[in-house]
Amino acid sequence: MYALAIHGGAGTLPRSELSTEMEREYRAALREALEAGRTILARGGTSLDAVTQAVVALEDCPLFNAGRGAVFTHDGHNELDASIMNGATLAAGAVCGLTRIANPIALARRVMEHSDYVMLSGAGAEEFAALQGFAFVPPEYFRTEARWQQLQRILEGDRTLSPLTISHTGTVGAVAVDTHGDLAAATSTGGMTGKRFNRIGDSPLIGAGTYADNRSCAVSATGHGEKFICAAVAHDIAARMRFGGRDLRTAVHEVVHQELTAINGEGGVIAVDHSGAISMQFNSQGMFRAATRDAESAVIAIYDT
Repeated sequence: MYALAIHGGAGTLPRSELSTEMEREYRAALREALEAGRTILARGGTSLDAVTQAVVALEDCPLFNAGRGAVFTHDGHNELDASIMNGATLAAGAVCGLTRIANPIALARRVMEHSDYVMLSGAGAEEFAALQGFAFVPPEYFRTEARWQQLQRILEGDRTLSPLTISHTGTVGAVAVDTHGDLAAATSTGGMTGKRFNRIGDSPLIGAGTYADNRSCAVSATGHGEKFICAAVAHDIAARMRFGGRDLRTAVHEVVHQELTAINGEGGVIAVDHSGAISMQFNSQGMFRAATRDAESAVIAIYDT
């Protein structure tokens, strides 16, 4: 048994603003990323490899707020964050404030596997990347006109455009269990549109945006990062299973629809447990998501129904 779920962010555009062509593009991108991870699992590969490759595919797609399509900061730059966790060993790696790395999730994994640390930031993270042989990309690599115009509208005071909705519409993540029964989770983001002061959200924080433990589940979150940090969303779900006896669906529901809503936290999570059960829940208007188990047909969805 293997299972894989991915997300491309919660808080999707209203149905009236998502054209048929745009929806087709998002669905195709989700399918491609899902297939990148599923192929690895179907061949008996590891959950770590599967979530890494799925997230790399999403980072490479300019539709999402991660890697190439990252949103802009207040000063017109891109600052990228990512994290990954191995459920078999509880090892983890994270990076934040990157400006020259095309695939932050690959560097987060390198931190986990080839350093004595869990989290590296900014110039230090990129110094480590250089020592590890990573190639740097120029700032224009991340730029898309759509993201640039979103920043301009916010700077001009357009109150119809919410920085929070833009930001977590596009954060990407993946969770998987492989045929060996091992879990893994990975999350990557460009952060919040118009952010200042090197703000860091939940995506690179182990226990908030990402968590994996073979004794419970693997979780990747997307939403209003500050709220997800305060609620320790990913770890809370795992703890409810491990110590509270909840099944996966119940644990996810309690955190997403009760704990988060109580503090006005908007967003969602994808999660998988060691048995291959998958839960993808959100309290926002929608969440770009896809999932597959063994030879079952892929499920790809955006809105609730």
